Amino acid sequence: MVPGPFGRLLATGGRALTGRGLTAASPLPEPTKTPVALVYRGPATLPGCPEAAAALLKSSRWGFDVRYVGPDEDLPLNRRTLAEATLYAQPGGGSLKRGYRHLKSHRHEIREFVHTGGRYLGICLGGYLAGATPGFALLPGDTDQYIASVGATIDSQNDTIVRVSWRRRRRTLFFQDGPYFWLRQDAEADILATYPNGMIAAMVTRFGAGRVGVVGPHPEATDDWYIDAGLPTTDRLGADCGRDLIDTVMRT
Repeated sequence: MVPGPFGRLLATGGRALTGRGLTAASPLPEPTKTPVALVYRGPATLPGCPEAAAALLKSSRWGFDVRYVGPDEDLPLNRRTLAEATLYAQPGGGSLKRGYRHLKSHRHEIREFVHTGGRYLGICLGGYLAGATPGFALLPGDTDQYIASVGATIDSQNDTIVRVSWRRRRRTLFFQDGPYFWLRQDAEADILATYPNGMIAAMVTRFGAGRVGVVGPHPEATDDWYIDAGLPTTDRLGADCGRDLIDTVMRT
């Protein structure tokens, strides 16, 4: 099924990876249509998070037509709006409990969108919401707090930075109580990044005919996030990691 006049923008050449390691992926083809990317902006997020996610999408190679959806936006979050889109992005925000309370009525619509070929991009809270307890249940596993995991290098919910290994390269990214992701045994996923304790920090997996990309830290964070939090500025920006996540979730 390819819903909507734009359809789902399909790319060829990606190869599925398993939770046990990484394999090479073939080059991405150039997109042939203008894909629509929807970014949620509303009470289930915080000021600055949707805008940073939108900027990251606009900076990617995909030429997205980025539009905001939400209760106070020109476009509502519903089945009809999603049918026009290629990708739906759920940005960071506040607590999981509060975020899901505002979004649980859209659970079926989002699951249907992805299952029929759409792409889901979840950052921090959006990553939590891709899980099942509570959430949209888009993952072959679930999520939990990194700060509560064994061997975590951070034990506070305050704004900070976290070290990750992104495609086996050490990176430092903005972090605020983000999730880690766990997979059921033998589940397949493209593991892009891990925390120092080995927990998954970013990955892409399939859900039906679609793909789900999630990340615990904030690769979309801009200069002002670090400055406002009084964080060090060395190796602070991770937009290239964010674009890598987008490229991976756009593969078939």
